[in-house]
Amino acid sequence: MRKVIGIGETILDILFRNGQPTAAVPGGSVFNGLVSLSRAGVPIRFISETGNDQVGNIILQFMRDNGMPTEHVNVFPDGKSPVSLAFLNERNDAAYLFYKDYPRQRLDVVWPEVNEDDIVILGSYYALNPVLRDKIVELLDMARAKKAIVYYDPNFRSTYKEEAIKLAPTIIENLEYADIVRGSVDDFFYMYNLQDVDKIYKDKIKFYCRNFICTAGHKDIALRTAHFSKDYPIPTVETVSTVGAGDNFNAGIIYGLLKLDIRYDDLNDLDEARWNRVMDYGIAFATESCRSLNNSISPEFAEKLKIEKEA
Repeated sequence: MRKVIGIGETILDILFRNGQPTAAVPGGSVFNGLVSLSRAGVPIRFISETGNDQVGNIILQFMRDNGMPTEHVNVFPDGKSPVSLAFLNERNDAAYLFYKDYPRQRLDVVWPEVNEDDIVILGSYYALNPVLRDKIVELLDMARAKKAIVYYDPNFRSTYKEEAIKLAPTIIENLEYADIVRGSVDDFFYMYNLQDVDKIYKDKIKFYCRNFICTAGHKDIALRTAHFSKDYPIPTVETVSTVGAGDNFNAGIIYGLLKLDIRYDDLNDLDEARWNRVMDYGIAFATESCRSLNNSISPEFAEKLKIEKEA
């Protein structure tokens, strides 16, 4: 059975509304999507690290409760598990503060097995960090050798925009490995000072990766491939939190690829009809995640997907 392998940070997100903490939820951009996929019955492997402390214990227990194996998570003895404070505004969009204290030795883990047509997802600064680069490349080389699909979400925050030029070669290397790139308009603004989707695709993505999805908050989602271009409207939804929206959009796209049995060799010749169905899943997962403070799709929504799968 095909599986999804993610590499990224685990973090405890403490959400604030009107200056008061309202929830504490294990998070991390790749992590959020993998929680949703695991709830939907997809076999996942998550490569990460956390501290040997109460926050780390919360995260590991949360993974177990959601059917996620923990054997590829490095529990480091010195240092502390990372925490983020997410301050929600009146539109339920978040501004973040991060607190991190990692040890010198990072990602001392046993790699999961990568097989043909598995899906490997990576993103954020974690996929660019010079300290972790050798490990990231090792995983990407395995994915390429085995013909696994590589899904890359730059998730490039404003915090790093001053470093964008310095990080550019690493970003390009990730784009070269990628089979699908999904980013937000904000990501490309902070990376390249560009906001026009067609210009981003033509000048920055197409040469390295043919399949590009660009999201823009509540505005239309742009899909650009070697064969066609299309924009998808998103439904109006009463949001509680948008913290996990992009991460769950990624999860929905990956779920759609698995559900429709789209394999590595199919990807670059995918027709519009099948892309439409894949995008529907992305939009459905993202919409569902905005309805709660939980960063992932609800177990009830996941249960409906399983019933649909059996039908």
